Amino acid sequence: MRTTPLTAALLASAVSSACVSLGTHEELARMHSETKERLAAAQLDLGARSKELDAAKHREADLGAALGAERQRAAELDARRQALEGQLASAEAALRATQGELATVIKDRSALKGSIDEMKQALDELARRKAEADRRIAEYHSLLARFQRLIDAGKLKVKIVDGRMVVQLSSDILFSSGSAALSKDGKVSVVEVASVLAQIPERTFQVEGHTDNVPIKTEQYPSNWELASARALTVVRAMTDSGLAASRVSAASFADTRPAASNDTPEGKAQNRRIEIVVVPDLSSLPGFDELQKVGK
Repeated sequence: MRTTPLTAALLASAVSSACVSLGTHEELARMHSETKERLAAAQLDLGARSKELDAAKHREADLGAALGAERQRAAELDARRQALEGQLASAEAALRATQGELATVIKDRSALKGSIDEMKQALDELARRKAEADRRIAEYHSLLARFQRLIDAGKLKVKIVDGRMVVQLSSDILFSSGSAALSKDGKVSVVEVASVLAQIPERTFQVEGHTDNVPIKTEQYPSNWELASARALTVVRAMTDSGLAASRVSAASFADTRPAASNDTPEGKAQNRRIEIVVVPDLSSLPGFDELQKVGK
């Protein structure tokens, strides 16, 4: 048995008092027994309380761990909340951007539809113009073919001047210098030209007189204007006399205002002395003709 300081003191007291009475000895033994019981109870209580303390420490540790875990979880949840809020803000911004893009797409789509319609109209107009250009080119080739024999004979030329088809005859072949009277060969050439032009349906013709820049001043022709005009009218009469309807032909004078070549050389002057028979374009086939007609009414 474990000897405590209290037990030792009691034993020492008992030894030193050998003459103590029996009653006192029994009392001391009882007290000793009670003391041992109380000491045992105290030790049991101390052990129990020590266990309770250990259990409390374990619970505290567990609670601390649980609290730490909850704090960690709370931190994680807060971080997740912040992340979700960021994602939500991004989603809302993306939604606004998408709505803006959608509005732009709808607007662009409407504009695109308008552009497509305009493009279709432009393509239709382009196709119409191409068809008209092809028709005029075919008409030019047809005119060349009709006059090929006279072209090969050197009596005339067929050209495109300012977008118009022109049959060009040299005045030196048709007229004597300073005269508006057709020569014999000139009349034959004009009659041949008129017979070919008469075969071109639905076309009118303008006979234009041109001179070089050498001035003329006679009683009959005070200037090149009168000479060019008289020559143009002479050709018109010859054409109508050969059977071309008068309603299909007209005359004009340009004197020396529209030279075909330089007047600095004899060759150039010879080219400028000429009669041009213009195939008048059909303006009704040109773009905007119908609109122009409405404006003119």
